[in-house]
Amino acid sequence: MNQFEEKSKKSYDSKAEKYEATFDGKFTVKFKKELVKKVNIQDGNNVLDVACGNGRLLQMFSEKADFHGFGIDISENMIRCAREMNPIMNFQVAGCDKAPFEKEKMDIVTVCAAFHHFPNINDFAGEMYRIMKQDGIIYIAEVYLPQPLRTICNPFVKYSKAGDVKFYAPNEIIDCFSKVGFERDHVSIKGMVQIVSMRKV
Repeated sequence: MNQFEEKSKKSYDSKAEKYEATFDGKFTVKFKKELVKKVNIQDGNNVLDVACGNGRLLQMFSEKADFHGFGIDISENMIRCAREMNPIMNFQVAGCDKAPFEKEKMDIVTVCAAFHHFPNINDFAGEMYRIMKQDGIIYIAEVYLPQPLRTICNPFVKYSKAGDVKFYAPNEIIDCFSKVGFERDHVSIKGMVQIVSMRKV
């Protein structure tokens, strides 16, 4: 576990029990709502939420379709809360680039306001390619900052106590996943919320 993962684990372990009352919990509500609008889940799909936190996004998805839900998170306390919220789903403690699933299992993968925490996005993209089915779609809902703000913030964000690494432009996310075999599906920006979806080809 590297320094960013250690910071993230410590931060989210400490706020898991009351997560939705925290700043982070309230801030991420808009990201979850946008994903619920955009992600097309069919009955029977295998859906993985990476950095799933307390499982709230998967719970929101469950109101749309009857799917098989999976979540991974680096925080043991968050995983415990997720299991309590969604007892019939499968949750495991794991880093973003070490998903404990067999090849070509997932139809849909989501990442909700967590991509900027991932220490190695290239390893993550490769791991998602491994576990996703052909034509599967990954949805990255991420903080959007205009280029001038990214230029100011990114040199300092790595000193965050929450394990933040970097804020990305949409084209950086697209380039990362394109390198391992995904193609662009859709990009939307609404205020501070960007959603980049990529399809495995």
